[in-house]
Amino acid sequence: MSATTHTRHTTHTTTVPQATTDAPATVPTSGTASGRPASNGRRPVEMLKRRWPTALAVALVILTTADGSGELADTVGAFGDALPLLPLLYVIIHQVGNPRVTWPVLGAGVATMVALGAQDVLSQPVALVAIALAVLVWGAVRGTPHGRATFGVQAAGAFVFGALALVGLAVDPDLGRYLVAAGWFFHGVWDFVHLKLDKVVARSFAEWCGVVDVLIAVHLLFLL
Repeated sequence: MSATTHTRHTTHTTTVPQATTDAPATVPTSGTASGRPASNGRRPVEMLKRRWPTALAVALVILTTADGSGELADTVGAFGDALPLLPLLYVIIHQVGNPRVTWPVLGAGVATMVALGAQDVLSQPVALVAIALAVLVWGAVRGTPHGRATFGVQAAGAFVFGALALVGLAVDPDLGRYLVAAGWFFHGVWDFVHLKLDKVVARSFAEWCGVVDVLIAVHLLFLL
């Protein structure tokens, strides 16, 4: 009888702890996907793009008032002459009923001011107030695209600002500067209210005009 030798193979399973190879994910510490710091150089550019009406207004006022060598009466007269143009623009744009015409209407208004200044028959503020009254009568007869309430507000604005300009030009310049400055300042408030409500005129114009108005009022009150 042959002996059968049974060889038993014992399999030993050795468990080797697995090394942790997962590295922690790199989280970018700034606004870029690569983790590099975002450039701050674009922020002023982006801000300028958003606030270009304010930048344009500041530049215009600096260019207009930089000389500072004019007499008080001349300066008050110049800004008093221009004051009625502001509510006139609102009245015209209100009647057109489309804020997109705001800047073209401003260009036409400036051209009208230049034409009026080139003649000696009719003073600028009187002519502008007369145009505003004509447009208001047209609105009262024809109707208004924004309703009677808004039309009444624009009519009141034209009356108040026109009156401040005419009275400010008629009195002594020492008193007139305060009346004209009040007209410019409160029209600046008028602009910012329209900017907030987003009514009648283009938002860019409301921002631009509001900054111009307030800076001119400051110039009349404190820098002359």
